[in-house]
Amino acid sequence: MSETTLPLLDVYAQPTLADVLPSVVAATGVSGEIDVLGLAPRARTVVLLIDGLGWNLLRANLSAAPFLAGLAARPIRAGFPTTTATSLASFGTGLPSGQHGITGYVSDVEEAGGPFNWLRWQAVGERGDRQDQVVPERIQPSCTVFERAAAAGVATTTVLPRGFAGSGLTRAALRGATFVGTVAYGDLMTSTVVAATAAERTLVYCYLSELDTLGHVYGPGGEGWLSQLTIVDRFAEDLAARLGPGVDLVITADHGMVTVGPSDRIDYDAIPALSDGVRVLAGEARCRYVHTQPGATDAVLRRWRDELGDRAWVGTREDVIAAGLIGPDPSDAARRRIGDVVAIARDRAVVVRREAEPTMSLLAGQHGALTDDEMLVPLLQTRG
Repeated sequence: MSETTLPLLDVYAQPTLADVLPSVVAATGVSGEIDVLGLAPRARTVVLLIDGLGWNLLRANLSAAPFLAGLAARPIRAGFPTTTATSLASFGTGLPSGQHGITGYVSDVEEAGGPFNWLRWQAVGERGDRQDQVVPERIQPSCTVFERAAAAGVATTTVLPRGFAGSGLTRAALRGATFVGTVAYGDLMTSTVVAATAAERTLVYCYLSELDTLGHVYGPGGEGWLSQLTIVDRFAEDLAARLGPGVDLVITADHGMVTVGPSDRIDYDAIPALSDGVRVLAGEARCRYVHTQPGATDAVLRRWRDELGDRAWVGTREDVIAAGLIGPDPSDAARRRIGDVVAIARDRAVVVRREAEPTMSLLAGQHGALTDDEMLVPLLQTRG
């Protein structure tokens, strides 16, 4: 197999983000859940997810996060693709992307009539939520881990930004828990502590987004990013102290990140050979789903391999499935949503669209691909 074709990487042969909540719920004594992570029994657990904190980023910047540096730590995999919508769906359902069907930042979704942004739950280029047409409980019908835990008598709570209440992704991936909306770190802290101790058995999920935002805008590892990492570290330390005896704190992330520069950017909108024969370009800059015109797949595959060379792995839908990137037994819907041709960036390359996606094209920090910098996320744990 040449370096430009898709790698044979059994993503799910090792623990992934999809194993975190089932393992936590199993540790509370719920039967039928599998503790892949080997957690010790505990009736109450808080899971804090720090958006964008890759394992390699954390290990390279431990001096900025002394509390996190002192915790029991190991890497797990995010899953594929390494992007927030997919990772949060895997986290909430305990399933790989091929089974929950939320296959990237943007997917070509039949129910939406074209490219669909999963985070915003809206068709690309349109305003307004599309939950009436793309019903979250239908598009992702599997029970979430929160639903399963609540049915077994565990008090489940999600402590999230107020704007996430009733969103499409919340309904699809995180339903089943009591939603508590927050506006700042202060009420996030207080609400999490209250929920964690509200019953004999509790599962609380809370989330921090700002580190990811700074990584995208400035690139991960810069001074502003490091300052935010220190703030996150202090928040985690204070949270652990306030939770006190009897509550475990598990900390993880949804993906890592790489820094890209001007020479790393390949502009799809400026290269006719890339757009020729393409019906829809979906995914994101480091993982592109290329949906082709009828009969054009082979030609598009050749042109993308020629243009990208060793800057990306380029293969077909069948290659992606055979490589195990989206997990076993993917649904028909998930198969359709990953594109006829898939291009996964190597090193620091990105396929951008300076005209159609000007904001994404300028981001200094990017993710979505298969490098360890993006794929590996931390699993950290305290014992209350």
